[in-house]
Amino acid sequence: MRPVVKFQLSFMMFLEFFIWGGWFVTLGTFLGDNLNATGSEIAQAFSTQSWGAIIAPFIIGLIADRYFNAERILGVLHLFGAFLMYQMYGAPNFLVFYPYVLGYMVLYMPTLALVNSIAFNQMKDPAKEFSPIRVFGTMGWIIAGLTISYVFVWDSSEARAAGMLKNTFLMVGVASAILGLFSFTLPKTPPRISKEGKINLSGLLGLDALKLLKDRNFLVFFISSVLICIPLAFYYQNANPFLSEIGMNNPTGKMTIGQISEVLFMLLLSWFFTKYGFKKTVLAGMLAWVVRYFLFAYGNAGGLAFMLIIGIALHGICYDFFFVSGQIYTDTKAGEKYKSAAQGLITLATYGVGMLIGFWIAGRIADAYLLESGTHAWETIWIYPGLFAAVVFVLFVLVFKNEKIAYRE
Repeated sequence: MRPVVKFQLSFMMFLEFFIWGGWFVTLGTFLGDNLNATGSEIAQAFSTQSWGAIIAPFIIGLIADRYFNAERILGVLHLFGAFLMYQMYGAPNFLVFYPYVLGYMVLYMPTLALVNSIAFNQMKDPAKEFSPIRVFGTMGWIIAGLTISYVFVWDSSEARAAGMLKNTFLMVGVASAILGLFSFTLPKTPPRISKEGKINLSGLLGLDALKLLKDRNFLVFFISSVLICIPLAFYYQNANPFLSEIGMNNPTGKMTIGQISEVLFMLLLSWFFTKYGFKKTVLAGMLAWVVRYFLFAYGNAGGLAFMLIIGIALHGICYDFFFVSGQIYTDTKAGEKYKSAAQGLITLATYGVGMLIGFWIAGRIADAYLLESGTHAWETIWIYPGLFAAVVFVLFVLVFKNEKIAYRE
C-alpha cells in the first residue's frame, strides 16, 4: 500500500471515531444537565444508535453496494451529519433535539461499514494491513475524550452548569464537515454489485444465516450475545452521567482509559484465545462485566476512586474477549457461504435488538432510582446490570458445550 493511501485511510479512521467519541460519551450527561431530560428520554436518544444499526444494512445494501462509490456516499452522509450536529448544538429542549439525533444516527451508522469497505478495497492482505489502520480510529475516540476533559474542560462541574457540553456537537460538526469533504479525495471504491442484481432483503439483514441457529452451541452464543448487550447499554448510557454526578474530575478523559485498555487487551486476545479456548475467553469477558458493575456500585470519587478506574479499564476485556471472540466464532461456524450474513445477523441482534432493549431498561431503572435531590441511587442502579451479567455468565457455563475454535485474525 502506498504511504499516501495509508495516510488517507488512517486519517479517515481517526476522524470517523473522533466524531463518535466526541459526543456520544457525554450525551447522557448533556441531556440530563442541560435539556432536563428524564432517564427514559435519555434512553430514547441512545436508542437511535440501535435504530441506525437496524436501518444501516438497507442503506449499504440498497444504495452503496449498487449505485454509488462508497467514498462519495461517505462524504455526503458526513456533510449532512455536520448540519444535523449544528442543529443539535442549538436545540433548546429534548423535543427539538430528538429528531435531529435520530436522523444523525440513521446517517452515521452506515458510515461504519463504509469506512471498512473503503479500507479493505485498498488492501492485498487485510489480516495484516487492517489493524494498523483501524487503531487510528481508537486513537480518534481517545483524543476526543481527552480534548473534552483536558483541553476545553467542558465536562467540569462549573462548565456543565454553564451549558458548555453543547460545544461537543459543534466540535463534532466541524470534524464531520472535514471528513465529508476529505472523503471525496479518498481512493475510489466502486459499487460491488450490479444495479440490475436481484435484491435479497433477507440477505441484507443477515437472515440467510438463521439456519445456523439449528446448531445448539451457536444458538446459545446468539442468545447470550443479545442478553449481554442489555448490561452493555447501561455502561454507554449511564457511565458518564454517573461519574459526573458523583464528582469525578475530568470524567470523559478518564473514560478513555477504556479505549486504551481495548488496544492492550486486543494484543493479549490471540494468546488467551489460543491457550484457553473460545468458551473460557468469552466467559472472561462476561465476568469482567459483572466485576465492572459491582466496582461501579461500591466505588466513589474519593478514597475508592481506584475502583471506578479499574471498572473503566476492564472495558478491554469486556469488549475484546466477548465481542471480538464472538466475531471469530461466528466467522468459523458460518463458513464461506454464510460468513457475511452471519456477521450481519449478529450485528443486527446485538447493536440492534439487544442494545435497544438495554437502553430502554437502563432508562426506566434510572428514572426509578432518581432521588428528590435530583441525584441518583447509583449503587442500586449498577447492581441491576451486574446481576444480569452474572445470570448470563452462569447460563453460558451450564449450557454452552466446549468446542475447539482456531484463532484467526
